[in-house]
Amino acid sequence: MERTAVYGTGTIGSCEATLITGNGMPAVVIGHSEKGMERCRKAVLQNWEDLIAHGLASERNRDAAMKLLTITSDPEALAGCTFVFEAAAESEDVKKEVFRNICRCAAESAVIASCSSSIDAEILASLTGKPEQLVIAHPFQPVHMLPLVEVVKSSRTSEETLSRTRELLARLHRQVVVLNKSVPGFLVNRFAQALFRESIYLIEQGVTTAEEIDRAVKYAVGMRYASIGLLEYFDDVGFALESVIAGNVYPSLCDTKEIQRTVRDGLQSGNDGKKSGRGLYDWSGKDADDYRLRKQAPYFETVKEWNMPE
Repeated sequence: MERTAVYGTGTIGSCEATLITGNGMPAVVIGHSEKGMERCRKAVLQNWEDLIAHGLASERNRDAAMKLLTITSDPEALAGCTFVFEAAAESEDVKKEVFRNICRCAAESAVIASCSSSIDAEILASLTGKPEQLVIAHPFQPVHMLPLVEVVKSSRTSEETLSRTRELLARLHRQVVVLNKSVPGFLVNRFAQALFRESIYLIEQGVTTAEEIDRAVKYAVGMRYASIGLLEYFDDVGFALESVIAGNVYPSLCDTKEIQRTVRDGLQSGNDGKKSGRGLYDWSGKDADDYRLRKQAPYFETVKEWNMPE
């Protein structure tokens, strides 16, 4: 059995820790500051409170899981760890230092599974002295609940590293897709960026509003592809009809390669999304707890698969 650690105490790190300990496995979490480590502990506890509130866990499960959790700023605590999820800042310099600490302190054979969402696997491999033991394991928020993980190989990732990664993720009840080579955004973020770009374009063209776009996605796109595959549906419609639709639609699709005006203006004004209180939406009137729970709601059923500690 792998001895598992998480390097990073942010949102991803705290949710990875929740998932690991929630499946009865000890987890060492390496942080940078006292503030960050305390924030991590509070985030893990909040995750458990949400699960308890929805009848998916008990206080006994929470207490047992918290006993499996070690949060420290000392990389030496990685001693003996054989699998490390790297969830540090999205910076090559930061990750290089983290990789150095992992290679120095963890087990000689430790797999480094980077949670990077944007750095090329070949670049990450070049930042460590053990490129054959590095792989990207990119999760999605909320990480402890949304089951998909994109596993991305570099040209130097060993088959043993890939196999061990898949085995551990299976134990954590994750669904895995493997990319044989790295592309910007991997799979899911590429799909998302295409949708975001087109949505912003339609708003800027006065076609519709953010609310109407979200309603269309929620009650058509989201519902449809929750039960069948995107490309299953493509085959179902058929190449003949799809080619006609493509011929009509492709010429009018947004194809900008630059950041769009709405986003540039938001960055300049400081109205840059939820954290600032305003972006495409006015968040001042939204219930933060309601949004957090809605964000998790589709994945509550997946928690029932966990092997929770008692």
